[in-house]
Amino acid sequence: MAQTVEELTFNYQDENGELVRKEVKKAILSKGAWATVMFMYQELDRKSGEYRDPKVAIVRFKKANGAFRKQSSFNISNEKQARQIVEIIETWYAEGAEEESPAQADEVVVEATPDGGDAG
Repeated sequence: MAQTVEELTFNYQDENGELVRKEVKKAILSKGAWATVMFMYQELDRKSGEYRDPKVAIVRFKKANGAFRKQSSFNISNEKQARQIVEIIETWYAEGAEEESPAQADEVVVEATPDGGDAG
């Protein structure tokens, strides 16, 4: 178990020691007893032996008894979804945080296919 945020990794090896999830990049978003880390990673396609297209995970870790443990995560399944998220966040911040009641707030709906990919 990692004792510092810098030691946290998203790499994962199976029971045979094969790297089936490979960390490509890491960004530490917050530190402390509750840390938030964003990872870009690739999963191994066992049939082809090649790594699939990159995905992104935002992971919350809690430090307990001197070691960090994963508490929750959010996965971004593909580049298109990542770009949609970025576009929405940029739009919201560009508009400013106007005082609105929940009934007045704009709602954004992003369609998705049953497999988690984007429609269209």
